[in-house]
Order: sequence, then structure tokens, then C-alpha cells
Amino acid sequence: MDVISRMAPVGAKINHPCAACRMLRRRCGDNCLLAPYFPTQEADNFVGVHKVFGSSNVIKMLQTVKETEREDTVKSMVYEASARLRDPVYGSAGAIFHLQKLVKELESELDLIRARVLESQEQQNQLLRILMDVHHLPPISPFEDIMFDCENLI
Repeated sequence: MDVISRMAPVGAKINHPCAACRMLRRRCGDNCLLAPYFPTQEADNFVGVHKVFGSSNVIKMLQTVKETEREDTVKSMVYEASARLRDPVYGSAGAIFHLQKLVKELESELDLIRARVLESQEQQNQLLRILMDVHHLPPISPFEDIMFDCENLI
């Protein structure tokens, strides 16, 4: 038996502070606004959000949003914070611009490949026409050819 389970009475709930309260070193109560969105095991999320936005701004933003939209709001803040930490100037916009550039490059490459496919198809069609024309010519008998003139052989 570990120390915690020996100390806690049976049926008692051990209250671990959320990542936000743990980092801010404050008591995490049942009415903590941040606890549902920053659990203890996801402390890195709050660290990034706190560095970029500050805890008071995070709380203000969450208070202005409907309760049903708070989870999405926190996910957006976590994403933006991690993007801002990677790229302080552009943040998530930098990632979007990079992806748009990749899409344009891929579209250009796709257009080039389509043109090559059409060119290959046209070459294939030309070869098929040549083969069809060759098969429609009357066959040349080697005996009718001047090189195989039997009278000149004797």
C-alpha cells in the first residue's frame, strides 16, 4: 500500500489541482474555471497558453464565451500558443501561409503531370495509328522484291 492510499480515508476524493492552479500555485476548488480544460496530466498545454496569453486573459476569454464553446476555445488557444512559441511573428498564420504555398506548388506539379499524361496519350495514339496503317498495307512478298529477282540469279 502506498502512502497516499493509507492516509486518505475510504471513499474520500483526493483533489489534485489542475495544471493552471498548480503552475500558479493557488488552491484549485470545485468551481475552478480552468480545471475542466487544463487537467494535471496536460500541464504543457497551460504552460504555453500562459506564456502567450497570460492566465488572467485566458480566464477573461473563457468567461466571455458560452460554456458549450469553451472547450473549442481552449483548443484554439493551445494551438495558437504552440504556434506562437514556434513562430513568434506569424504564429498559426505562418503555418497557414506555408500550407497555402505547398498547395500552390502541388497544384502546379499536378498541372505539369497532367500535361505529360496528355502528351504521352497523344504519343500512344500516334503509335497506334502508325501500327494500324502498317497493318492495312498489302504485304510485300520477298519474291516480288527487286532484290530477290530469280531471273538475275542464274
